[in-house]
Amino acid sequence: MTLSVSSLAVLSTFLFAAAQQASLLIEVRSQPGANAVAGAAVVVNGARARTDARGVATVRVQPGAIEIVVAKEGFEPASVSLSVGAGEERTVAVDLVAQASIEEHVTVSATRTERGIDDEPIRVEVLDRDEIEEKLMMTPGDIVMMLNEMGGLRAQATSPSLGAASVRIQGMRGRYTRFLSDGLPLFGEQAGSFGIMQIPPIDLGQVEVIKGAASSLYGAGAIGGVVNLVSRRPSAQPERQLLFNRSTRGATDAAMWYSAPLSDRWGITVLGSVNGQARADVDRDGWADLPRYARVLGRPRLYWDDGAGHSFFATGGATWEDRVGGTLPGATLAQTGAPYREGLDTRRFDAAASYQSIVGGGTVVSARASATHQRQDHQFGELRERDRHTTAFAELSLRRALGRHTLVAGAALERDAFQPIDVPRFAYTFTVPGIFVQDDATVASWLAVSAGVRADHHSEFGNFISPRVSTLFRHGAWTSRVSYGAGFSAPTPLVEETEAAGLSRLVIPAPLTAERGRSASLDISRSSGRLSTTLTLFASRVKNPVEAEREDRFALVNRADATRNTGIEALAIYRLDDLSIVANYAWVRAREGEPAGRVDVPLTPRHSVGIDGMWQWADGRDARLGVEWYYTGEQRLEANPYRERSRPYHVFGVLYERRVGRARLFVNGENLTDVRQTRWDPIVRPSRGVDGRWTVDGWAPLEGRAINGGVRLSF
Repeated sequence: MTLSVSSLAVLSTFLFAAAQQASLLIEVRSQPGANAVAGAAVVVNGARARTDARGVATVRVQPGAIEIVVAKEGFEPASVSLSVGAGEERTVAVDLVAQASIEEHVTVSATRTERGIDDEPIRVEVLDRDEIEEKLMMTPGDIVMMLNEMGGLRAQATSPSLGAASVRIQGMRGRYTRFLSDGLPLFGEQAGSFGIMQIPPIDLGQVEVIKGAASSLYGAGAIGGVVNLVSRRPSAQPERQLLFNRSTRGATDAAMWYSAPLSDRWGITVLGSVNGQARADVDRDGWADLPRYARVLGRPRLYWDDGAGHSFFATGGATWEDRVGGTLPGATLAQTGAPYREGLDTRRFDAAASYQSIVGGGTVVSARASATHQRQDHQFGELRERDRHTTAFAELSLRRALGRHTLVAGAALERDAFQPIDVPRFAYTFTVPGIFVQDDATVASWLAVSAGVRADHHSEFGNFISPRVSTLFRHGAWTSRVSYGAGFSAPTPLVEETEAAGLSRLVIPAPLTAERGRSASLDISRSSGRLSTTLTLFASRVKNPVEAEREDRFALVNRADATRNTGIEALAIYRLDDLSIVANYAWVRAREGEPAGRVDVPLTPRHSVGIDGMWQWADGRDARLGVEWYYTGEQRLEANPYRERSRPYHVFGVLYERRVGRARLFVNGENLTDVRQTRWDPIVRPSRGVDGRWTVDGWAPLEGRAINGGVRLSF
């Protein structure tokens, strides 16, 4: 056989490159005992491998600085830094230490670097699977209560007639919170108050929350923070779970989650959910305090992972929902003598995919894309408003570990198009390309820094630069994080007030300008045995805030004065083997400009407190009992003819769950003190507002006491 000169050149180049590479034989052992650890995940400068039955993994790398990270369930992750030369062969021993029984290593994905939560300079709060399962039994149909009970988050009712709610982070309005599913905007650019009501929690693995401006990570619309909903991945064995729930207020929920490995590399999960609610007139005034709704949702997810750093994920979803509120059948408004109907029909379809691969000896390449199409048909009494909303997203990023640094760089493109059929003057189409770069550096064992910046070009509002810097300090049992970030939000007519009242009566007297926000926070944490505590100080400012006027006209305007938020959060967690107690307190001072001077932002309580305890019996009963108490302080009200400030209130609940064979039976008592806004004032206004609404804003529960129960079956 003969070789051409070009073939010899290619072969010699290949052999030379191979000779330049170093070879690492990594031995992973457990301490004490020095036993081999099989199946441990080994990451060497981004390249992934797993240890064999002998606890050994062999990896070839480019010469230079090397960072080795080893992780295995049940052990603390370990890392080793070293330097190797060209052609060098070296054996590296890594000892893993078993985790303490009350500790759990949690990896977060919202920050893009896939670090453990304790090593992230950016503060990320995580709701794990155990906590999700507890909240799942309280409201199986949506995630609102689950998020409302996290410190610093508040679920604010936006449409009492149809039961919608948005999530506010540290007093910031709900439209500043960006919702993601596995890091992808499957719920659109603005999830909307109804969008989060349509997310069942049964297939969630964890929830990650970043508070404060996060536009450097996720672009427009994230100046309040990010909520990333991470789905459950398929396990090595098939899993099936069925849930059925029924409430005394007429809610019925049925959900199915299925997971199975298709091979050693492929896996699938399937979510199906059917949810319904009957109209309920709790105060018997002829107006539905709880709307009727019927919803069907389906979502399959497909996973592929070769165990060597290459992975693929794809999903598609469909949601069908009809909501009806207003007067009950046969009833009329006392003010008009005629019935009044509010309704919303939603049809939403989405698809997404992501791919990750390791190239060039340690560079992680990630490509992601998603698209969402939503059709809605609104009815506001005599008015009908139909619209179409489509969004598209694509991103390509690179991540590489270089010594003590983890660098991320990429480019993204987002498109948001809104087409209101009956009020076409509010149509818009935005296209936003952007580039971003981030550097996470471990400066010393006690100091880590994350710095990032993103540049976006908005087709309507121009160019924006969004920086973020976070620093992590450690000293013994103490940790502290300092963060600063800035971002922007492109104004649209879709705000909380227009979701409740529609667009037909809305005016925009002058062109709106983009909102610009910035935030800063300082938190100090300490872990001492079974007790961990965190104190957070935060401040934010939104320039050119877009607000809805509802006094003499229904109009969207930019306020000249900035909206400013300052506050304190305190969190304490105490865990025993069979008992956990979580207590949180938040003080928020949110102020905005008015012609008569600065006032509190409406529907933002100055004080809120929550205590959640869970006691679990590990004996043959296999049961647990949960108790919760929440306090909400006074709130300033707007466009309310009955009062200018709300009343403070307490809410108390109890949950009991017990395993019987493969089933888990549960009963939950929510709001057992029967707190209702209508105990103080009617929900229906004495006259119609300038925005066309017949209801005031919701500032307290409307459903009162509710008891639900059901069964979860795993097989």
